[in-house]
Amino acid sequence: MARTGQIIDNPVSGERIIFNKTAADTDGEYLEIELRLAADGQVPGMHVHPSQEERFEVLSGRMRFQMGLKTIEAGPGDVVTVPAGKAHRFVNAGDGEAAVRVTVTPALEMERLFETAAELAHDGRVLDSGMPKPLDLALFVREFRREVRGPFSPGALQRAAMAPLAWLATARGHGERYAAKPAFA
Repeated sequence: MARTGQIIDNPVSGERIIFNKTAADTDGEYLEIELRLAADGQVPGMHVHPSQEERFEVLSGRMRFQMGLKTIEAGPGDVVTVPAGKAHRFVNAGDGEAAVRVTVTPALEMERLFETAAELAHDGRVLDSGMPKPLDLALFVREFRREVRGPFSPGALQRAAMAPLAWLATARGHGERYAAKPAFA
């Protein structure tokens, strides 16, 4: 369970996440982080949060957001809001580190999602893009189905297609990292 002030680093995506307000602080209403994104940093891929809104306030640096077919460049003071269900991705569009205040509403299990993504990267269980390798991706998609899914097909279809991989991953012991019970349901 994340705590206020905790910092996690994802060495593959270039993300440093500082928890400003956790789900415990807000009774699950929202999560607020400061995202520090390295000059070549980016979220691992286009994705959708089925029931969460994400609000990005650029504090320093330059960011490029893609929402569907629309591209948005943002600098200090700019706010970009991604509605629930909207496919999006983001990258650092500048030469130096970018800092962004991100609010995710409701919080759901985003803290664990961020922690798990960073752990997978530290363990060498991700591709060069930062996406989990197939067996880990199958478990990740199943575990965080309320928080994230791929952008181009329904989540249930994605989970069904990955179910055999999730079974194999569990049989090989990859599922142990998901054994902890969620803090907020």
